[in-house]
Amino acid sequence: MTKPLDPDMFDPACPSDLAPIRFGDKWAGMIIRCLEDGPRRFSELRVPLHGITAKVLAGSLRTLTRNGLITRTVHPAQRVEYALTPLGRSMIEPMNAVCEWTWEHWDEILDAREA
Repeated sequence: MTKPLDPDMFDPACPSDLAPIRFGDKWAGMIIRCLEDGPRRFSELRVPLHGITAKVLAGSLRTLTRNGLITRTVHPAQRVEYALTPLGRSMIEPMNAVCEWTWEHWDEILDAREA
């Protein structure tokens, strides 16, 4: 069993909003991060994704599934889990590079936005 997701894993001041490169929609990169350590249920994903509605999360999950980045598995008793596919897992390294670049250029990005 994977440990519960940290409700504060996405700090409101996180540079995910500042990264000039986006992986899918606004939430796709964060969903991939949530699935990095193993499968998760819909309700588990909502914990760290503050501000996302059930409708938007469902749409993002459908898009990620359609693009082959995650799988949706229905278990007995209608328990549904989402997990990264090998293709989805291959997104982690490029995402790490973008996050690192964003942290390195955080001040420059903020200055440019304020200008």
